Amino acid sequence: MNIKQVSILFLAFITMSFTIHKDFSKKIDKEIKEGFNVETYVYTKIQFTAEVNKTLASDFEHSTFVSLKTDDILIGYAYISKAPSKTDNFDYLVLLDTDLIVVKSKVLVYREDYGAEIGSKRWLKQFIGKTQNDTLKYGDNIMAISGATISVRSMTNAMNNLLKSLKIIHSKNIL
Repeated sequence: MNIKQVSILFLAFITMSFTIHKDFSKKIDKEIKEGFNVETYVYTKIQFTAEVNKTLASDFEHSTFVSLKTDDILIGYAYISKAPSKTDNFDYLVLLDTDLIVVKSKVLVYREDYGAEIGSKRWLKQFIGKTQNDTLKYGDNIMAISGATISVRSMTNAMNNLLKSLKIIHSKNIL
């Protein structure tokens, strides 16, 4: 094999090693298309160096952060992660525009009997427009939900961690 063939195989391997979890792919695809008002897009996983990862929130390294393009034009980013609920974790998605402003948030899978109200569009709307300069506070600028206190606090903490990490990413001019 020549160097070109090895390079192509390596690139194919790297591309195949990253796929959005198949259980969520349809939900994520739908949210991206609606959130950015596009029919087609391509995503590319963004990987940070170990040095940068050390400065980001601890859950950031175990999450998926991708850039989204349509017709080779950057339209935004998607962040997919998990947050703890009372006895399990829930999976969520955050869509960001090119300025790293929250466009949409969505709870993809909630695995508890109580607290699923955090997945309501009405409750999640309060994150739209949040930026790296915002600080979210449960009971102050984030509404409480009776019966979902643990999940509300967890989602609030997760969003704060994301916003803090975005501030670091922006300050280091990485994207």
